[in-house]
Parts: sequence; C-alpha cells; structure tokens
Amino acid sequence: MAPPNEAAPVTPLMRDAAVAAVALRPDPAVLQPNIGAMLHDVARLIRRRFERRARQTGLPITRQQARALLLIARHEGLSQAAIATMLDVEPIALVRLLDRLHEEGLVERRAHATDRRVRTLWLTPVAWAVVDRILAINAEIREEACAGLSPTARETLMRALGHMKGNLLATDDPETAAAE
Repeated sequence: MAPPNEAAPVTPLMRDAAVAAVALRPDPAVLQPNIGAMLHDVARLIRRRFERRARQTGLPITRQQARALLLIARHEGLSQAAIATMLDVEPIALVRLLDRLHEEGLVERRAHATDRRVRTLWLTPVAWAVVDRILAINAEIREEACAGLSPTARETLMRALGHMKGNLLATDDPETAAAE
C-alpha cells in the first residue's frame, strides 16, 4: 500500500476523461463578457452610485424604493399588484417596501373605486419633492455614465435597448409583457 502522501496512480480512464474535458472547453472568446453581463454590470454600478449619491445628499431611500416611487408617479392610481408586476417583485416584497415608503410619508394606499379588495397607490405632496431629487440624481449619474458619448450615440443606445426589450417581451409571458 502506498503512503498516504503519494498521489494515486492515473488510470487510462482518468487520463481519457481529463483529455476529453480539455477538448470540450469552449473557445476563450465565448467566455468573455457578453451584452447580458455588460448590462448587468452597468446596472449594478448605476444602482450602487445612486444609493451612494442618495446617502450623500441625505435622501434616505434605496434604488428599489426610488424605482417604486417613479413608477407610482408615472401611473398614480394603479393597484399594488400592478406595481409589483412592473417592478418584477413578489407582492409581499412590495408590501414591505410600501410600508417603509408609507412610514416616510411618501405613499398613500387608497381603496379602489369599484373593488374594495384592491388598494391603489398615490404619492403624497412630500413625495413629489423626493421624486424631483431622484430625477436629479438619475440625470447626474446618466451624464457620468454617458460621458464621451455623442447625442446620436445616446439615442442609438436607447433605441437598441428598447428594441432588445421589445424582442424579449414579445417572446415572454403575455401577462408579464402587458405589465412592462
């Protein structure tokens, strides 16, 4: 019996498996970041910068809360379920987020006009000032992210992203696509 610190002998089967594993590796170019990875990284960096800038300016709000406020501002009177779908979060997660926004005096939940089980979402007057601050921070970050891009390149980027989103929504679940 070999001492425990010696390597076990390599069998022909193990050698064949190792050769096959090397042969099955994808081309290194395929392993480089692609558009999905790049979009994810840019979105993460924008989120991080937003939260840092919000803290620096005394705005006690997360990026997700800011997204919810902006969606409610664009679509006041929509139901909690509709906003949850637009944010792509579970309704219970939205309820917790809305509870925090309600405690801050930013969001009102009102009964639906025809369905008492449904709650609609509305911004308070205080929230509109917060929305203005969010929009200002977003504009600053957008300018930082797009520095060096011409207006034409920016328009092309937005058209391309809109086209990609449309492609993905067209092949998505019709219920999800309707909410986008």
